[in-house]
Order: sequence, then C-alpha cells, then structure tokens
Amino acid sequence: MQRGEVSDGMNLEQIDVIDSHTGGEPTRVILAGGPVLNSRSLPECVDELRKKHDAFRAAVVNEPRGSDVLVGALLRPAQDAAIAAGVIFFNNVGYLGMCGHGTIGVAVTLAAEGRLDIGTHRLETPAGTITVTLHDANRVSVANVASYCYRRNVALHVDGIGTVHGDIAWGGNWFFLVSDHGQSLELANADKLTDWCWKLRLALDASTIRGAGGAQIDHIELCGPPSDSRKADGRNFVLCPGKAYDRSPCGTGTSAKIACLMQSGDLLPGETWRQESITGSVFDAVGELAGDHVLPTITGSAWVTGRTTLIFEPGDPFRYGLLAAARTPVGQ
Repeated sequence: MQRGEVSDGMNLEQIDVIDSHTGGEPTRVILAGGPVLNSRSLPECVDELRKKHDAFRAAVVNEPRGSDVLVGALLRPAQDAAIAAGVIFFNNVGYLGMCGHGTIGVAVTLAAEGRLDIGTHRLETPAGTITVTLHDANRVSVANVASYCYRRNVALHVDGIGTVHGDIAWGGNWFFLVSDHGQSLELANADKLTDWCWKLRLALDASTIRGAGGAQIDHIELCGPPSDSRKADGRNFVLCPGKAYDRSPCGTGTSAKIACLMQSGDLLPGETWRQESITGSVFDAVGELAGDHVLPTITGSAWVTGRTTLIFEPGDPFRYGLLAAARTPVGQ
C-alpha cells in the first residue's frame, strides 16, 4: 500500500497535511495521501468519497486529530489544463459545495509550497469553477460562484423561540439569513448563539422550507451591525452544518449576504461591503450583477500554522475520529 493510500477496508497509514487559518477559521489541506478515487468529475468524486471512504474524512478533521471547526481540503488533478487544481471541501459531518475561507487557505498553502505564483488562477470545486487572485503570500481574492437570494422574509416557527424571519440565499452553500434575532453578536456569547441557531437549524430540517430544488438549508447566518462602523459594514454569526460556528466572516455566507443586498438595491454593483466575523476578522466583498444572480468577489487573508504528518496506528480505537457518527445533524 502506498503512503497514505486508503483501501476499501480503510487501513489508513500516514497523510501529509498543511494547516492554515483564514480570519481565525482553520483549513487542513491534504498534500499527500488519501483515498484513490476512480471518478472523474468533482461531484462524482464527492459521491465516491461519501459512499466508500467517509472514514477518511472523519479521521482527518474530527477529534482526536482535528476539531469540529476544522475544514479539510482534498486536492484533485483538474480535468482542464487551464485550471490549477480541483479541491473537495469537507467538515466534521460531511461535504461542502464550496468554502470561501477554505479557498483562501488553499491558495496561501499552495503558494507556500511553491505550487501557486502571485497572480490569478482557476480552481475547480463541486459547486463550480472559481477564480482566485493571490495578491501576496497571505492576501487572496476569490471570485465565487454565482450567488442569489432565493426567497425573502420567510417565516419559521422555532420551538422555545417563536417565529423568526429569514432570507434563503445561495453563496456556494445554502443559508438562512436572519436579522430579527435580538441576539448580541459577541464572541463571549458564542455558546448561546450556537444553541439559538441550532434550534433554527432543527426547525428548518423539520419544516418544508428548502432551497432551490428541495435542497437542505444547512447554514444559519445571524446578521447585525458591526462592532465599529469604521472597520466594517455588518457583523455576522454563522453556524455551520456540524454545529461549529465560523470564526471567519464566512466566504459563502458573505456571498449570500451581498447577493441579498444587491438584489434588494441596498448595495450597488462594485460597492464594497466589509463583513465582520464574530471574532472581529473582516472580509471585503464586492459584487456584479449577472441577470438574476450576483457574481461576488471575497478578499481575505490566511496564514500557514503548521505542517504535519497524520499517523494512523492500526490499534488506535479512534483512528477514524471520535464520536463522528453521533454528530451527524438531522437530515444528513
């Protein structure tokens, strides 16, 4: 068996990774090792991973080697020679169509490895092909997939809370964006915010409210004023599918936010929206209209935090992750 190769029996050995963080949110890029995938397209690869090699995902990002907040990025050869690489994003409970902070982390990681030069490049994701511009060793702009507001002011009854209203929007993942929450978007309030948003998530799963084509809405985004209007235009708290909150302003969530703002006329094409996270980090976002959709570009910074080899001893009872199955949300 090759170093890091994963058989159908999931006999993991070693996987080489680089960790980074984007605005406080970590990304783990797999440089060597991982399952041998026979599928060609990225959506087919995701399906193959899910059905045959999901223990790989759990082992890489879950405890004891990872944490609930960690997002993994598996690099794949691109089908088009003009594309720098393909990338599959995954977290503690499943797979992501796109990940904004993760894309910034991937670009900075590839640059640190000498595999990406300063300039503009294309990356393939399961949600579509995107463009990244590496400005320097840490600063990256991501031209994300076409985003849009699907439904506005949708009423949702939540047990223990009452009725809240939110916009349903696509930014590479599906979001329920809520402004009438009455919550304090402060880091010290993160546990309460997590519990509050999880109740919304469970209520969404139990309802008939869905995204386009019946898609599950698996991200909750609370929107509010910034901590300092000189620093940002708005602040958010984003709860991700595995019940971990985003430490960054969330690239796909920011894309969904400006799509709603632009389609309502509250943000002009080419006008910058500065999105602040619960930790105080900021993404700059700008969009252009393309018919009924918005083409967002998100700019942020990432830093490499470590290079390591993950080791999987055959006798380790938690080599595939700790309590991974117990964390799967309703509907997944």
